[in-house]
Amino acid sequence: MRAVDAFLFLRGSHTIGAMADKQLKKVRVSTMLRRRRKPAGASSGLAATELQAAAPPGEVAELHRSIDQDGGKVLALYREPYGGRWVVLAALPIELVEPTPYQRNISDTHVRRLERVIGKIGRFLDPIIAVRLTKADQAAKYWTPNGNHRLSAMKTLGAKSIVAIVVPEPTAAYQILALNTEKAHNLREKALEVIRMYKELAQLDEASEETYALEFEEPSFITLGLCYEERPRFSGGAYHPVLKRVEEFLKQPMRSAIALRRERARTVLALDDEIVMQVEALKAKGLTSPYLKSFVVARVNPLRFRPKDAPPLSFDEALDRMAKAAAKFDPDKIKMDDLAKSGGVPDDSE
Repeated sequence: MRAVDAFLFLRGSHTIGAMADKQLKKVRVSTMLRRRRKPAGASSGLAATELQAAAPPGEVAELHRSIDQDGGKVLALYREPYGGRWVVLAALPIELVEPTPYQRNISDTHVRRLERVIGKIGRFLDPIIAVRLTKADQAAKYWTPNGNHRLSAMKTLGAKSIVAIVVPEPTAAYQILALNTEKAHNLREKALEVIRMYKELAQLDEASEETYALEFEEPSFITLGLCYEERPRFSGGAYHPVLKRVEEFLKQPMRSAIALRRERARTVLALDDEIVMQVEALKAKGLTSPYLKSFVVARVNPLRFRPKDAPPLSFDEALDRMAKAAAKFDPDKIKMDDLAKSGGVPDDSE
């Protein structure tokens, strides 16, 4: 066989092999998706004819009257089909609606895109979620936990009103992460929203972090949120895999637990200072990579090769071991091949 023919044969075999691998991956992904979409064995919730088959309770009727008094218009009262809880579909005066004060900052790019889409099609078809405020000192009468981008776009477009699904339960205002359907949160946005909610909720009662496990989603977000407040350019993605495994919701009241959370945030930031020094040392050697910080953190991670049956480490144990390992980290022993083999979260991806 000539050299050229052999080359073409090998190249063709490689291409066919690569195509086969891709097809196999597609089959695996497709199989996984089909499994996830398998319907439940039994029916849940209400049938379509049952959504308005009963009279609304007193608190929903009172919400109806309040919306009318606010200059809004109730379009429908019904029970949502899954849990059967009453909600109110209403058109609200747009100047009376504001985002909850502790959620993430809006993305100008996303708002501009919504403005173009809504303006182009000439329709607003995606109602926001809203709750009516009971605080007399608030200028706005309604808060939306998941509609800030749509609300901003509609205000810019000069809309007079906005359609909302008004939920009678005020606690829905704190379910930002669970209810959000607008734009996927990144880690910084999640953490900052959680710590803002945390500070608000800590003033209300003696509830513990566990009480709001749904709203906070992960205990690590609380500590990371305090880190981001102190250091906006903090690379939380490098530390999140570790914190996710060693953090737990604290059982003490949040108004006292926040002191421990602040101490934990200081511990993480002190570790970050040491990691940054090692990253700078690697850069001085001429090593460049968007994964440098994640690489160093992975090298000092005590959970990296820890046996699955080993006792779990506490936050203090894990961070203490990481700090000691970071101080002993030797940049001179690191080669470019070591970086090439590593993956992770780019340091500036937050």
